[in-house]
Amino acid sequence: SYYLKESKGSRRWLLFLEGGWYCFNRENCDTRYDTMRRLMSSREWPATRVGTGILSSQPEENPHWWNANMVFIPYCSSDVWSGASSKSEKNEYAFMGALIIQEVIKELVGKGLSTAKVLLLAGSSAGGTGVLLNVDRVAEQLEEMGYQGIQVRGLADSGWFLDNKQYRRTDCVDTITCAPTEAIRRGIRYWNGIVPKRCKLQFKEGEEWNCFFGYKIYPTLRCPVFVVQWLFDEAQLTVDNVHLTGQPVQEGQWLYIQNLGRELRNTLKDVTASFAPACLSHEIITRNHWTDIQVKGTSLPRALHCWDRSLHESNKNGKAPLKGCPIHLIDSCPWPHCNPSCPTIRDQFTGQEMNVIQFLMHMGFDVQKMAQQQGLEPSKLLGMLSSGN
Repeated sequence: SYYLKESKGSRRWLLFLEGGWYCFNRENCDTRYDTMRRLMSSREWPATRVGTGILSSQPEENPHWWNANMVFIPYCSSDVWSGASSKSEKNEYAFMGALIIQEVIKELVGKGLSTAKVLLLAGSSAGGTGVLLNVDRVAEQLEEMGYQGIQVRGLADSGWFLDNKQYRRTDCVDTITCAPTEAIRRGIRYWNGIVPKRCKLQFKEGEEWNCFFGYKIYPTLRCPVFVVQWLFDEAQLTVDNVHLTGQPVQEGQWLYIQNLGRELRNTLKDVTASFAPACLSHEIITRNHWTDIQVKGTSLPRALHCWDRSLHESNKNGKAPLKGCPIHLIDSCPWPHCNPSCPTIRDQFTGQEMNVIQFLMHMGFDVQKMAQQQGLEPSKLLGMLSSGN
């Protein structure tokens, strides 16, 4: 099943893969079926949906893509869009994420996709990882069908995870506490998950789980991909067992969080097109405030526009970057929400909005100590924090 909003005058197509974690064994898939049925079955899906963010058809909310043909593919396969196994005696559930994408492409060709100039495969969270796993396969599929003229690109939002060491190691009991490498390792077997050939060849047999991690699969991709990633992604912190609820963060956690931002920044340095704000958040491209976030004075829609232009120009004349139109945007400030355009934070208990300083204090940020470490007056540090420098 999928949702389609046609835009007859446009030869641009945007296919969006929904996210929503995954399940990797019978027990946690049963729980998911009981508690999150819409992510396991299409039975209760609404007849229509309203597109928001990059799926909106309002130019104010979506300045650059509002006029494209929009396709929303809901996530009911629970397999990070990688599965290729049908229901069997052995397995109650079918995991067909990779096949769902192929079937949707086949059907859209008859609905106008065949004359497309650009197909942007986008997705958030598990859908963002799904983009990395499927973008080259979509390009190959269209080539095999005889549509070599369609430029296939990827936009991966909040799907660039690290296979780092957890803050506190836990046994792999459920989706939330299981270390990402272990969850994916089990998941691939359970879903009969497939990864792109070029990535698979980089690793030994049985090590295909590596291809679910952005920084390992990205160098093997042929299609251009734009990576959008919060430096302090809430889903990453959750699987790393850093829980920011209520009580102040301990010093060990605080250092862990800052280090996570550094590691993530490092993995993005060779990514040609990226947008990585130093915020604590998860998912962005379908949020209606997605135009407000800026990195170094450039908004995300603007960066995507520059990326489109650079791909268009580079087809014509080598790879000269466009002046005043940046596509590699990564915050360099070191802690969550040091960027003043970050989304508002609310106290999880009171629901009160917090400014950056309140948030950092709430997390146990010691202004005196931090000022001392940076060789600054505390008042100067507070001024810098509130202006986001």
